Amino acid sequence: MSIHEVFMPALSSTMTEGKIVSWVKSPGDKVEKGETVVVVESDKADMDVETFYEGFLAHIIVEAGETAPVGSAIAFIAETEAEIEQAKSLANSSGVAATTTSAPEPIPATASVATPALASQNGSNHKEGRLVVSPRARKLAKELKVDLTTLQGSGPHGRIVAEDVEALSNKGKQPATAPVAPPASVPTSASVASPAPRTPAPAPVVAAVPGQIVPLTTFQNAVVRNMVATISVPVFRVGYTITTDGLDKLYKQIKSKGVTMTALLAKAVAVTLQKHPLLNASYSDQGIVYHSDINISVAVAMDDGGLITPVLQNADAVDIYSLSRTWKSLVERARAKQLQPQEYNSGTFTLSNLGMFGVDKFDAILPPGQGSILAIGASRPQVVATPDGLFGVRQQMQVNITSDHRIIYGAHAAAFLQDLAKLIETNPQSLTM
Repeated sequence: MSIHEVFMPALSSTMTEGKIVSWVKSPGDKVEKGETVVVVESDKADMDVETFYEGFLAHIIVEAGETAPVGSAIAFIAETEAEIEQAKSLANSSGVAATTTSAPEPIPATASVATPALASQNGSNHKEGRLVVSPRARKLAKELKVDLTTLQGSGPHGRIVAEDVEALSNKGKQPATAPVAPPASVPTSASVASPAPRTPAPAPVVAAVPGQIVPLTTFQNAVVRNMVATISVPVFRVGYTITTDGLDKLYKQIKSKGVTMTALLAKAVAVTLQKHPLLNASYSDQGIVYHSDINISVAVAMDDGGLITPVLQNADAVDIYSLSRTWKSLVERARAKQLQPQEYNSGTFTLSNLGMFGVDKFDAILPPGQGSILAIGASRPQVVATPDGLFGVRQQMQVNITSDHRIIYGAHAAAFLQDLAKLIETNPQSLTM
């Protein structure tokens, strides 16, 4: 008998359990090696999970909407139709374990996130004679009666996405089939494919009912774990007032070119961190970790109540226009739960900007694994005394930095804020160079 288990993969280093978003295949369906069988929600994103066994989806252990620990079995795949009933019986009798023809593979502590096979230059969506199709596109193709084998995908690595199906349905004609791309070599029993861009569905609105307990989402549980992890870190906070007249003027000048205020602030912080590498560092049991890159995480609230921090990598070295385009893409994919792990877990310094909501000032909680986070309040007109002894109106914002006191001291944070204010107040134009 050849019955194999499909395991819950680890989609990020902090993931301890995953939630089944949907099963692409139903019990009894034929599955090909490398074909997507299930969509799993990690603490930050929805990912397509492929199987590396050919056969039939015999039994689903964890249904859609349910969660399971990383490394646990979530389904059985039988190599032949005759073994489907045996797999069901096995599941009912043992609950989890399945017998295989070879020695059982140990359940990995963390399943690898595989890099998809590179598509050919013209974007092939065929691998080993099969199609690479997003779950939504496959479902839509069935509804619209579109032949997927004649489509050339426009998604990552030639993957067929829903937009390709819709475009073909609207045109009423089918393009030529693309050439075959070489397969990827994957040693594990399950792999997580690079997610195809999907149109995000509106987040479900859970009405608050007095006396009702609403379960936390996967995102919210991830936030809980991170916040609890910060309790043991000794932190301190330092505030500073920054005049933003020059920055505001610059923003108005280049806003039409797609530049965002978030990108400007991230750039200003990144450039200042070049002079203060300790503020870009983090603590470890072995000592202070000085990071080679300046990667700015920016907190973004999710529609379903979660929180994610897309990362602007090498923000000090990237020009402001490219940085703004990258930020727009990151936010769109974050809210569609399509970020790759390195796009949200590689930050070295974090910004939290509640000023866009009119908040004057606030304190931010230090993220795990980082040395500092900067809380940014709203820029407001203030009556101030000018150097010539008169009064004037200036745009000012309050910023507050929270730092890990094990490696960063008050004078370090104060010097960083002083240089940040000097850059924003006297030389904001340099951010465009």
